[in-house]
Amino acid sequence: MGPLGGISVIFDLDGTLVDSEPHYYEAGRRTLAEYGVPDFSWADHEAYVGISTQETVADWKRRYGLRATVEELLAVKNRHYLGLARTSARAYPEMRKFVELLAGEGVPVAVASGSSPEAIAAILARTGLDAHLRTVVSADEVARGKPAPDVFLEAARRLGTEPARCVVLEDAAPGAAAAHAAGMRCIAIPYVSGQADAPEFATAELLVRGGQEEFTARAAHDWLRTDGNATRETI
Repeated sequence: MGPLGGISVIFDLDGTLVDSEPHYYEAGRRTLAEYGVPDFSWADHEAYVGISTQETVADWKRRYGLRATVEELLAVKNRHYLGLARTSARAYPEMRKFVELLAGEGVPVAVASGSSPEAIAAILARTGLDAHLRTVVSADEVARGKPAPDVFLEAARRLGTEPARCVVLEDAAPGAAAAHAAGMRCIAIPYVSGQADAPEFATAELLVRGGQEEFTARAAHDWLRTDGNATRETI
């Protein structure tokens, strides 16, 4: 069966592997300010956690009545974001340990993210995670972003793994929904603690209610080894 019973692990990037949501918020705040929307708040940003950058700016265009094209908004937001990511992207220490633990055992791993290919590459290079995470799928490369399953199904295809053999790590409700729709098991680590009771997280096989503060590489690895094929748990 191979390592961990033939399981492959697919990681969401933003808010799961890397504490990048503050950078996405700041990039969004700067972008909207340029287009005459001066009061974009963190609470406003939280509504977009887990949704692709392209779908986020398309919603901004509608919501704020912006005259710029989606393509222009996307380019401006990505430019702001890349400037922040290249200088200060930070991987969660326990997530880094988990990636290294899996890679050391030869477990196939991938990233499936709503961010642009350029943003994903910049973050992985900045954090050094690119040494282990070489299979990468952006929502820009598939028909639909999360909560549709497309990015996860494409990651499984590139890994050569059946979806049922994949375990997804996700911090956001749309991502947990996408994993479920893909027929994959999910370890959910909610980024927004107030969303831990969201119905999408109820589909996860392992829910770490306390988010990154409670996640440990060893506990996740132990769950994969012993319970990854079994019942739903909450810790």
